[in-house]
Amino acid sequence: MSPSHPAALAAATAIAETLADPQALQAWPLSGRARPQSLAGGAVGIALLHIERARSGYGDEALAHAWLKLAASEPISTGGNANLFHGAPALGFALHAAGTTRYRRTLASLDDTTITLTRTRLAAAHARIDRRDPLLMREFDLIHGLTGLGVYHLHRHPAHPVTRDVLTYLVRLTHPLPGRPGATDVPPWWMPVDLSGEPHPNYPQGHGNLGVAHGISAVVALLSLAVLHGVPATGVRDALALLCAWTDQWCHHDTTGPWWPGYLTIGHARRLEPPQRPRPSWCYGVAGTARAQQLAGIALNDNDRQETAENAVLAALRDPTQRSLLPGVGLCHGKAGLLQAAFRMAADCRSPALASEMRDLAAQLATQVAEPMTDPELMDGAAGAALALHAVGTGAAPASTWDAVLLLA
Repeated sequence: MSPSHPAALAAATAIAETLADPQALQAWPLSGRARPQSLAGGAVGIALLHIERARSGYGDEALAHAWLKLAASEPISTGGNANLFHGAPALGFALHAAGTTRYRRTLASLDDTTITLTRTRLAAAHARIDRRDPLLMREFDLIHGLTGLGVYHLHRHPAHPVTRDVLTYLVRLTHPLPGRPGATDVPPWWMPVDLSGEPHPNYPQGHGNLGVAHGISAVVALLSLAVLHGVPATGVRDALALLCAWTDQWCHHDTTGPWWPGYLTIGHARRLEPPQRPRPSWCYGVAGTARAQQLAGIALNDNDRQETAENAVLAALRDPTQRSLLPGVGLCHGKAGLLQAAFRMAADCRSPALASEMRDLAAQLATQVAEPMTDPELMDGAAGAALALHAVGTGAAPASTWDAVLLLA
C-alpha cells in the first residue's frame, strides 16, 4: 500500500457522484463506441468505476448493479465484433470484477460464450499460420484479438485449457513463417497494414507495432503475467525472451531516459531512419511499454530490464515536456494511463522514487477533472481518470483488478 492522496480521492469521488445515474448518460455527447456493452466507451466501462468503489468500501454496490443492468440492456454481441472491450467478454470481465455470487449464472453463460468464440478464433489463427499468411492486427491484439481474450481467461479461470491454448498460440506467433517473402527481413509479428489495422499506401510494407493496445507489448505483458501466475504452457519463457530481445534492439536512451518507439516501418527495421519518441501514453508510449518490460523483468528475473523500465516511467514523470504531450485525462491517450501505470510499477519497484514522483501528476489530473465533464467514458474520459485517481487516492491496489484490461495487472 502507498501513502494516500486525499485530493485525488476527492476528485475520483466527485466524478463517481456525477456518474451515479445511468440515465444521465444520455446528457453527454458520446463517441461512436458508446454502445452500452462497450467497455471503452459505454456503460460497462462506467460500471467498472462503481464496482471498484464498492469493492474498496467507498461506493454502493447498487450503483454498480444499475450500470451493469444498462450494459446488458441490448442483445449482447457474441460474434465477430465481440472482444475484451465489447460484447460478451467485456460484460463477463465486469461481472467477474464485481466479485459477487449475484451474477453466477449469467457469468457462467458468458464464460461458455467467450470460450467458444476464443476457440473459433484460435482455429482461424492457426489456419492462417499454417498458410504462412502474414499476421493481421485484429487476430492477436489486446483491443480486438486473442491477447485480449487471453486476459479474460487468465483472470477468470487460469487453469482452464483454453487459457493454455491462447498462450500456446501466442508462443507460435513468435515462430518464423518460412517461405513467406520478406520473412527474413522482419519478425513474424510484423503486420502488412497501417496503424488502424488496414492496408494503406503510406505503409506499403506494413509496420511492427510495439504498443500495448495493438502491438507486441501486449503479448510481452500477458506472457509475463502467465509466468507470474504460474500458468503452465510450453515455450512461454522462450517466447518471452525472444520478444524482449527484439524490443531491446529498439530501446533508446537519451538525456531524459529510456524509451521505445510506438511502431516501426521497414525503414526503421533496416536502420535507414530513426524512429520517433512517442508521447508517454498507455497505448503506444512508455506508460504501457515500460510496464510490459517491468513485468517481463520480474518474470525472467532480469533486474536490468526491470530497472530500465522503471527509469523510463520515472523520466516521463519528471519531464514537464513529456507530460505536456498528454493534454487529455484518459487512460488510453492521457494522464490517467501514465498515472495508473506508474502506480502499478511503483508497487513492484524497489525504489520509492516512482511513488513519490507520481503524486504531482495525480494532483494535476485531479485539478483538470474538476472542470465540467465532457466525456464520461472509461478509455478516454472521466470514468477512467476517476479509477486512476481512486487508486492513488486510496493508496491501495484495485480490489477489482479493473486495470487488467490495460494489461497493467
